[in-house]
Amino acid sequence: MTKNSALSDIQTQIMWNRLIAIVEEQAQTLIRTAFSTAAREAGDLSAGVFDTEGRMLAQAVTGTPGHINAMAASVGFFLEKYPPRSMRPGDVYVTNDPWLGTGHLHDFTVVTPTFHNGRMIALFASTTHVVDVGGIGFGADGRQVFDEGLYLPILPLAREGTMDEVVMDIVRANVREPVQVEGDLYSLTACNEIGCRRLVEMLEEFDLEQIDDLGRHMVETSHQAMLEEIRKLPRGTYHNAMTVDGYDKELELVAALTIADDGIAVDFAGTSPVSNFGINVPITYTQAYASFGVRCLVGPMVPNNAGSLSAVRVTAPEGSILNAPHPCAVAARHVTGQMLPDVVMGCLHQAIADRAPAEGTSCLWNPNLMGGHGLVPEEDFGDATPFAINLFHTGGAGARPSKDGLSATAFPSGVRNTPVEINESIAPIVVWRKEYRTDSGGPGRFRGGTGQVMEISNAEGAPFAIAATFDRVHHPPRGRAGGGDGWTGEVYLRSGKELRQKGTQPIPSGDRLMLEMPGGGGYGDPFARDPERVALDVRDGMVSADAARQLYGVALNDDGSVDPAETARLRGG
Repeated sequence: MTKNSALSDIQTQIMWNRLIAIVEEQAQTLIRTAFSTAAREAGDLSAGVFDTEGRMLAQAVTGTPGHINAMAASVGFFLEKYPPRSMRPGDVYVTNDPWLGTGHLHDFTVVTPTFHNGRMIALFASTTHVVDVGGIGFGADGRQVFDEGLYLPILPLAREGTMDEVVMDIVRANVREPVQVEGDLYSLTACNEIGCRRLVEMLEEFDLEQIDDLGRHMVETSHQAMLEEIRKLPRGTYHNAMTVDGYDKELELVAALTIADDGIAVDFAGTSPVSNFGINVPITYTQAYASFGVRCLVGPMVPNNAGSLSAVRVTAPEGSILNAPHPCAVAARHVTGQMLPDVVMGCLHQAIADRAPAEGTSCLWNPNLMGGHGLVPEEDFGDATPFAINLFHTGGAGARPSKDGLSATAFPSGVRNTPVEINESIAPIVVWRKEYRTDSGGPGRFRGGTGQVMEISNAEGAPFAIAATFDRVHHPPRGRAGGGDGWTGEVYLRSGKELRQKGTQPIPSGDRLMLEMPGGGGYGDPFARDPERVALDVRDGMVSADAARQLYGVALNDDGSVDPAETARLRGG
């Protein structure tokens, strides 16, 4: 290698890293300016830079796989409707079309072209989940997407720097929280603008006119790196299936994963057909989470862009719940779609042992709470304060081959739990309890992550409603390699009435909503767990003394220390 070529390689890598830094600043700008808690507290968003052909070159670290990987496909749809030759500096485009964006109406995707010296050189795109889009509210009760709220096709949000007030008027008139939703649209616009500015600054600093050459290098290098990782794996086709709760009946998620020299193919033939309710998944969201499941175990250090993503091909039969056609209801597509990494990793576990974690809660346990006239079934809301709020929370993740599962942590989405104090400050609710759920993590050499318990009421004593979008109530997260299953979740009222895991239901005046979230599955033989770690789990409230004895074969003294003789007897030593 010559000195000049070495310097060129170094400069190329610096520019690659610079693009990643730019999109991370883009995402952080969205977080800092967002109005809704989904973006600024939970990080339920995505940000990325694309070439003029619509290929994603770099993504922000901050964000969810469902948003990032689905958005990677959506920019191409924008360019089909508005080709680069029709775009002008200051233009901004928007959609929340589930089949052209990221899977449901609550996600707005905004795309902004970047110009340098009069030429369009790239596009920045961003997505976030907004608190409300009208309709029946954020739940799984819809029968068609038309029930679920405001539906914007791909259209201009701004022309040459001027926001389209007609579009903004339509948005404000159709949502329950107009200030928050309008504010988020401005935040999406602002974060893209920051990306455009920083990219132009980079080009000027490196004396470049375009990023075409850099983009081709990024895509081709990442694609080849991913293929190299895939070629290390044993060829073949591997099968896995998972039964989940569904809405009115259980669902079968069935996958066949084929490893070949030219990539990995995941086919969901045999999966249950579409539902009559809003738990259906558009194909882009299926592709997003299935490919993420592969990337967790294969080539995780390869940058995520169009090149690496193209090495994983995901298909599902049209009409299945994982390729739901328009106008299927899709508001709660995440409840089904976020199970797919577990399904895919179950396939990969057969090909490459000791990499895949046990199954976790996977789907978010977000209590979507509402109050207002007509929103609380069978209850008189009176003159109490109307509200709509989406609290981000979840149960435990599955144990890993060499570590315990993460407790009360969202995997695969990666969103954060929203702070109780923030939620109580923007809606008339009180969270009376938020604590770990003892014994919910599946036993194993490595314990499944622990779920959590929440107790919620209306601060004004009025009735309110929950649009439940939960799973793992009837079918637990499964353990792996001899580990035990995690606990299933429970949804009920403090007065004792059991609630359904999906659907809008009332919490009567003076009563409280109780959520007990699932725990992740365990990994490995529970009797192989270090007794001292079991004792620590008991002291921390993760495991009860009875479970330590019965499930782990560990006996404790009155002071919480391990009783070696009794433990040896229990373990057959």
